[in-house]
Amino acid sequence: MANKKIALVTGANKGIGFEIARGLLQAGCRVYLGAREAAKGQQAVAELAAEGDVRFLAVDLANQATLDAAAAHLQREEGRLDILVNNAGINVAGDGSPSSADVRSVEQALQTNFLSTLAVTQTLLPLVKRAAAGRIVNVSSPLGSLTLSGQNDWGLLGYSASKAALNMLTVQLAYELRDTAIKVNSANPGYTATDLNGFAGTDTPAQGAAEAIRLALLLADGPTGTTSSSAGPLPW
Repeated sequence: MANKKIALVTGANKGIGFEIARGLLQAGCRVYLGAREAAKGQQAVAELAAEGDVRFLAVDLANQATLDAAAAHLQREEGRLDILVNNAGINVAGDGSPSSADVRSVEQALQTNFLSTLAVTQTLLPLVKRAAAGRIVNVSSPLGSLTLSGQNDWGLLGYSASKAALNMLTVQLAYELRDTAIKVNSANPGYTATDLNGFAGTDTPAQGAAEAIRLALLLADGPTGTTSSSAGPLPW
């Protein structure tokens, strides 16, 4: 179908990303399932094949060459990208409170969750600009809220700082693109049971994916430059 929306979800071979991919497929999108490891990505594609048009695309946030290759592939096959969901992220051993966190662990969290996500966004933005009404969704966390972090003893400085930086990307990019039809928003899954937290979360991956899916499919009158969960807006 020529009018099928084209979506790319990073880190989509498992967890929340997998469920975001599923939801976009069910909404009628053609989904490129981004994953670092081909075998795991292809397995996820096989599991989702019955849901719709899903295709594996090698995306390693730590390898700019894979980002360039993914952009070239999308340009060649589709000529545009309607939806970019920046879902891939990590939680690093050694992270902790400001007084005890290993600086290298904090650096690693910032590198993957913010700087590498920035690289993905910059690399694919020209394709999003080619879409009639592009959508960029950054999968953040309530831990990235400065307001909430000042009220809770979460003790994950690196992870929290990386998500706060990701929120800054959301608001600045939304402002930069304010005169276009592109909308940029942060989705907050909440405490979801994934391998990021040893499956200790209280929500299912499907529940965690719901807000990202909603933001990816926003209509023309939807917001931009916001951060929200399924329960509503969150404080910055």
